[in-house]
Amino acid sequence: MGTTVSIELGEDRPEAELGRLITEVCDWLHEVDARFSTYKADSEVSRFGRGELRIEDASADLRHVLEACADLWRDTDGYFDAYAGGALDPSGYVKGWSVEVAAARLLAAGSHDHYINAGGDIRMRGNHPDGGPWRVGIRHPWEADKVSWVLALHDGAVATSGTYERGDHVVNPRTGRPAQGLRSVTVVGPDLSIADAYATAALAMGEAGIAWLAKRAADGYDSAVVTDDGRAFSSANLPAAV
Repeated sequence: MGTTVSIELGEDRPEAELGRLITEVCDWLHEVDARFSTYKADSEVSRFGRGELRIEDASADLRHVLEACADLWRDTDGYFDAYAGGALDPSGYVKGWSVEVAAARLLAAGSHDHYINAGGDIRMRGNHPDGGPWRVGIRHPWEADKVSWVLALHDGAVATSGTYERGDHVVNPRTGRPAQGLRSVTVVGPDLSIADAYATAALAMGEAGIAWLAKRAADGYDSAVVTDDGRAFSSANLPAAV
């Protein structure tokens, strides 16, 4: 998926068992990459985007992703748009969803303490191996060696979308131009696929995304935002470490 994924399991279990669990997660993420990569001409999503694959012949995973992207398009008033760049690209949903599924599979396999980080999109459960919650530093958008917030969670997802690493990669679908106004958007909530999509949508909205995100807190999605001119905003229940 064009990024590095790190996996940490907190349980005191046999090394071979932990290795098997990590291998299963990696196998799943490679399967997702093969199916959904827009950079691979033979991927399922590329073939569907070119009209070579009918929806009724698509995998259950592709049908789910397309339906979820359509729901998010409606929920975000069109700002989360898998077609914002002109061609189908559901990557703004797929990465978070794939990690959410991986974490659910770990839980089903008996792993209650785990942490998966896919390029800054993070899903964690249980306790850190040293005890207490998992801690997540949100990178300062101008100074790479500093953090803007430190979050502490036992169970939740953290997704960050910004312009400080990949440049103007998020498009405002209303204008067709790169999003402006927000430098960094972090969303924290129970589901990484939703948190990831909300962070992308808010970044596309620009400063209007701050008020839009504030309304998502009622659904359990808190946020932290830095604007292009350096102002910082965060929701009241953001799980910031004391």
